[in-house]
This record gives sequence, C-alpha cells and structure tokens, in this order.
Amino acid sequence: MSPATQVKLLRVLQEGEFEKVGSTTTQKVDVRVIAATNRDLKTAIRAGQFREDLYYRLNVVPIIIPPLRERRDDVPLLIRHFIEKFNRLMKKSIRDVSPDAMELLMEYSYPATSDNWKTSSNTLSSNASGTKLKRGICPRI
Repeated sequence: MSPATQVKLLRVLQEGEFEKVGSTTTQKVDVRVIAATNRDLKTAIRAGQFREDLYYRLNVVPIIIPPLRERRDDVPLLIRHFIEKFNRLMKKSIRDVSPDAMELLMEYSYPATSDNWKTSSNTLSSNASGTKLKRGICPRI
C-alpha cells in the first residue's frame, strides 16, 4: 500500500472521515476494517514501508492463520469444497478423490497462496473424467 493511501486510511480509522475523489465535502463514517496480508508488517515498518501507527490501528484483534502446509487436516475439506464449487460452475459430477491422489495432495508442501490452491483444485477438477479425481491427473506437485 502506498504511503499516501496509508495516510488516507489512517485518517478514516482515527477521525472517521474522508473526502470523496473530486469533492471538498468531508464525509463522516463509522467503519470496522478487516485486513489481511501475507507480508510481515513489522519488517515493513522497520524498513519504512508501512506506518507503525496504522499497523496498531489495524492490529486490534489479530487472527493468525497458519499456512496450509501446517494444517494438513484441512486439505481434504478444502479439496471437497473446491470440487463442489467447481461442479456447480462447470456442471461436473466429481464426487470423490482416489486414495492415491489424496495421499499425493496431503504430502504436498503447499508453498502457494489460497488463490493458487483454488486454481490447482479447478485444474484437477477440469482434467477429471467421471466422478473421481485420480492421481494421474494431478499436476507435478
């Protein structure tokens, strides 16, 4: 986030007001913000890339979600979620994942973001034929 945007966001959080683009009228707001990042903001603060006062305004109730590689039990749930979603979108009827495909997916290190995970799940589902995901259609993971 640019320094100028940080200043504007901080003003909204501290003062509860802002000006719309092109306007000279101040708007009052009462907002709650849920923010997420994959960056280490404390490091960004030390590097002068993120405002410390904005960090403390945003970090009121921190929610730390470990990466997927540290939550292996979530893998089958996420696979099923994305398969169901993809089934609805693409009119597929995938209902299951073969044990060897599930083993491969459980052993993967998952260095990517959740968007990459969603894309990978969609790729698996689109390459599937029939009602079961099989190891042979898994990308090189």
